[in-house]
Amino acid sequence: MPTTDIRRRLSWLIAVRLLISTTLLGWAILMQIRAPGVETSAFYLLIAATYGLSILYGATLRFVERRRWLVDVQLACDALNISAFIALTGGVSSYFSSLYFLPIIAAGSLQFRRGALTVAIFSAVMYIGVVVLQYQQMLAVPVWLHGPAAPPAVRVAVYTTVINVFAFVAVAVLAGSLAEGVRTAGARLERASTEIANLQALNEHVVNSLASGLITTDYDGRVITFNHAAEQITGHAAAEAVGRNVSEVLQLPSGFVVSLEADLDDAGRRRVDYAYRTGQATTIDMGLSASHLVTPSGPAGFLFNFQDVTKVKKLERDARIQHRLAAVGEMAAGIAHEIRNPLASISGSIQILRKEIDVTAEQGQLMDIVLRESERLNGIIRSFLAYARPQRFAIARLDLGRIIRDAALLLRNSGDVGEGHVIDVDLPPGEVAYEADEGQIRQIIWNLATNGLRAMPKGGRLRLSVAMEPAAGAPSPVDDGHVVIIIEDEGVGIPPDELDNIFQPFHGSFAKGSGLGLAIVHRIVSDYHGEIQVTSKPGVGTKVRVRLPGQAAAVA
Repeated sequence: MPTTDIRRRLSWLIAVRLLISTTLLGWAILMQIRAPGVETSAFYLLIAATYGLSILYGATLRFVERRRWLVDVQLACDALNISAFIALTGGVSSYFSSLYFLPIIAAGSLQFRRGALTVAIFSAVMYIGVVVLQYQQMLAVPVWLHGPAAPPAVRVAVYTTVINVFAFVAVAVLAGSLAEGVRTAGARLERASTEIANLQALNEHVVNSLASGLITTDYDGRVITFNHAAEQITGHAAAEAVGRNVSEVLQLPSGFVVSLEADLDDAGRRRVDYAYRTGQATTIDMGLSASHLVTPSGPAGFLFNFQDVTKVKKLERDARIQHRLAAVGEMAAGIAHEIRNPLASISGSIQILRKEIDVTAEQGQLMDIVLRESERLNGIIRSFLAYARPQRFAIARLDLGRIIRDAALLLRNSGDVGEGHVIDVDLPPGEVAYEADEGQIRQIIWNLATNGLRAMPKGGRLRLSVAMEPAAGAPSPVDDGHVVIIIEDEGVGIPPDELDNIFQPFHGSFAKGSGLGLAIVHRIVSDYHGEIQVTSKPGVGTKVRVRLPGQAAAVA
């Protein structure tokens, strides 16, 4: 039995003992008032001794868990006190023999069946001793108020004694059995409680370990549970979200919850993708599915399972772009030679005709237009081929800082730079070593930088920078890290709905250019297994971040 439990039960026993002693004290005082001549000093002394022992028992409660024999002492003293009370109140004729039940029941509660039988046997011995001493005239039994001057007949005394002893043993067996049953039931309940607690803890750990957000609600849409992933995705704490309406917490589309129950009855589950604004003032793509929360008693509410699918959506968009670019590349490779050969014939024929025949000024101007447009069309075809047919990498160690500075110098002297343009270069000190194809790296920087200048027709600042990102635990950035090339402008920006299409061929929005510059950049970066991140705000500017792996794998 736990120490806190045995101390609590002993405290109750002391309280009951004091209550009975106080009741007997009041009874003795009442008897003395009604019969002033009755001698009650021994009775008062016994009650005083009971009070004193109870105080002593209370003082020793803190020691009972280490000295369990103190419990036996208390119960034995109780049996002795009760025997003394019975001796003073008529012996075998006393009405207080049932007081023996108190220590017997207490022993059953504290020490179960064996303790109860021990105290019952001890009480029976004490009771028989009192009766024997009474009939051997070795015990002077006073007469209280009224009663026989002599004890009852021996036959009656024996009968009474046997009945009481049987009652003591019966109460001991019953109290002990009940205590044993309560202890067994308590142990089973404790085991069951432990198992339930373990299951609850396991369930909580499983739910909180999910990478997906999980929310349960009642049928009114009030949040009941809110797991750890839901906190991370939404930016709301569980304590803040529980009790609120799920539409408010998850920013669900209008009418979604209203029509939820009817839709679920038909399909069993409903899914929706929408934009969610987190507590950090950022917008993510949310993928959410809803279903009924089913319990053994039936549906009890709704279950919402959701994920941050921003990266997945980006991968899907990139895959669509790659698919479209691959289709255009195949088309370009197929028609390039079919166009270049007739184009070369046309251009050559015009040049020969211009030399061999006399033409007017107007005819010469028309021939110049044909030649110029033929050359422009040939340039577009060359760009097509550069995009459609990956070139073999000429991998060599190069200094990215030098390439950035060379590109900036060429840009400052190009026709795209006006009086209001400023070109800044931000490079780390020393050499920025990297291994790649220099021509392709120059093409990436030049195409992105010229686009940035064209996006600032009224002038602005163009910033070219490069940085190395070492991988975790890598000995050097060049060997295992990444290189990041950043081109920033203060131009017109790109609308959000156009960001997914900027790498498509012929999607250029500038008057100059073939519309293939960004498509070629995307193709080169993809061949290097890198990635391009574009962030833009209309009217503010655009930032392009090209991230390339530390080692460039050659592509045939």
